[in-house]
Amino acid sequence: MSDRLLAFLVAAVVFIAIPGPSVVFAIGRALVAGRRRAVCSVVGNSAGVAVQVVAVAVGLGAVLERSALAFTVVKLAGAAYLIALGLLAIRHRHRTSGALTGPEPAALPTWWRCLVDGVVVGVLNPKSALFFVAFLPQFADPAGAIGTQILLLGLAVAGIGLVLDSVWALSAGTARAWFARSPRRLAALGTAGGVSMVGLGVGLATTSRATG
Repeated sequence: MSDRLLAFLVAAVVFIAIPGPSVVFAIGRALVAGRRRAVCSVVGNSAGVAVQVVAVAVGLGAVLERSALAFTVVKLAGAAYLIALGLLAIRHRHRTSGALTGPEPAALPTWWRCLVDGVVVGVLNPKSALFFVAFLPQFADPAGAIGTQILLLGLAVAGIGLVLDSVWALSAGTARAWFARSPRRLAALGTAGGVSMVGLGVGLATTSRATG
C-alpha cells in the first residue's frame, strides 16, 4: 500500500467518523424506525454518495464548486427533503409507537422507502460533493487517469461511510430498544429523531460554501 493511499484512508476515516449529515440521518432514522431500517437507509445513503462520486468523476463536481447557484439549489433541495422527513416523523410519532407495541407494524416506513430516503439524502448532500471535489484530487497521481482515481477513491469513501454509519445506526437502534418498552418513551424518541432530521436540514440550508 502506497503512502499516498494510506494517508487518504486515514483522512477519510477521520472525516467520516466526525458526526455530519449522514451520521445524523442514520441516528434519526434508527430512533424513529429501528436498527434494521436505519441500516437500510444507510445503504441507500451510501448508494447516493456513490452517485455523487460518479458525477464528480465526470466533472459535475466542478460545476458545484464554481457555481453558487448550482450549490444553492442542491443544498436547499437536500435541506427541504430532510426537514420534510423530520416533520413526518414528528407527526406520526404516536403511530410509530403504536406500531411497535401493537399488532400492526405497517406504520413504520417500508424497506423500499428507507432505501429511497437514504439515496435522496446521499445524492442531495452538497458538502460531500464539494469534499470529493476539493479533497480527493490531492491524493490522485497526476501521472495517471485522474477521473478513474477519483472514482475509485470516492467509492472507497462510500464503503467506509457504509461501515461507520451502520455502527452509528446500530448503536442508536440499541438505545431505542430500551425506550420501546414504553409507548410514551417511544413517542418521545420518535419526536427526537424527527427533530434531529429537521435540525440537520436547517443546518444544511445554512451551510455556506466556505464550510463545504
